Amino acid sequence: YELDLVLRNNLTTKEHPLGLYHPHEELHHIKKENIGLIEVMGLAVLPARLQVEMETLKDYILGGKDVASNEMIAKHADWAKEFTTHYTDINENNIDDILKKEIGLVFLKVLEDAGVYKRDVKGRAAFGRFVNELQSELGKSL
Repeated sequence: YELDLVLRNNLTTKEHPLGLYHPHEELHHIKKENIGLIEVMGLAVLPARLQVEMETLKDYILGGKDVASNEMIAKHADWAKEFTTHYTDINENNIDDILKKEIGLVFLKVLEDAGVYKRDVKGRAAFGRFVNELQSELGKSL
């Protein structure tokens, strides 16, 4: 048997008014919507708008055009400027793979934002306490 447990917390802060465990604002150009069980389990469900936006972004990158000048894709300008510096040659043959990889990296950050237990020392320790408490409670019921 396998149990997939997804913890939810609707806590909001001034810095994150949509939710502390919601995709943070700097990632909204890719994913603004809530994260569901399917996504937590590893299947990125991305908004349909991205398909058209990425086709346009691809044309702008390959054409050396200013991404910020296009209203539809301007929200991707900082991201595109940052990730294109990681590649020495972006061309028609590799642009689709590059965009898929870079979208995947953003989505990974979305998942990290959604995690109640962060992937750091403090988060791992808290998760360990949670698991120990579950084991303790399970032992009481046997």
